[in-house]
Amino acid sequence: MIEVSKVIKDYDPPRRKFFSLKKADSAPQRAVDGISFECKPGRIFSLLGPNGAGKTTTLRMIATILRPGSGQITVAGHDVMQHPNMVRRNIGFLTGATGLYARLTPNEMIRYFADLNGIAPAEFRVRKEALFTSLKMHDFANKKIGSLSTGMKQKVSIARTMIHNPPVVVFDEPTSGLDVITASAIIDLIRQCKQEQKTVIFSSHIMSEVELLCDDLAIMHKGKLIFYGTMSEFRAQMQTANITEDFIRLVHQNDPTSA
Repeated sequence: MIEVSKVIKDYDPPRRKFFSLKKADSAPQRAVDGISFECKPGRIFSLLGPNGAGKTTTLRMIATILRPGSGQITVAGHDVMQHPNMVRRNIGFLTGATGLYARLTPNEMIRYFADLNGIAPAEFRVRKEALFTSLKMHDFANKKIGSLSTGMKQKVSIARTMIHNPPVVVFDEPTSGLDVITASAIIDLIRQCKQEQKTVIFSSHIMSEVELLCDDLAIMHKGKLIFYGTMSEFRAQMQTANITEDFIRLVHQNDPTSA
């Protein structure tokens, strides 16, 4: 379970060395503006929005990488501010921005993260075998990560994310830039997480994935939620021919500068 309540996050403006900022430009920039939503076990929640909407900032706050300015976030019953270590034990966070150790093999990398999470050897062998089979990783399990393709590296990242069997999983653009076969394996894994009654939240710009996977969704624009509900509720309010067009309609409708 993920519960986000009235969360706000501001960023300080970038420092300029050679000229002073105008007063308006020196004010903190609001990335997330009082948002609230819930992600429930056994359901797939999609967080959508155009670039700069605040999605990744929100996901990073859920994963304890960033601290909320105000409001409350709980993950598996643990407050991200008061008990961040407990949150990390219960969450898997996948983002394309996370690096991998190029000199290690997938076997070594996954074992390293299993050790960090205190997983017993017998449990590790079972978990690793299941993940490597599901993601079709056995053929490159002993190759150096630096020599792997983008898709193979993403599979290693997913296995690292999932090796401790977290009840809550966050996927930030999990299939971005991947070939169809690799993306399909990742989508299958997301479905498997749902079957295992995990709480799944994912962000994607690929609307066909959203339509295929999600049960609940929220759409962000300029830090605010402009839609929050089930996929059925989203379809019921649609005024256009498809999900992509209605996503664009909602964004433009809630942006005075796009008129």
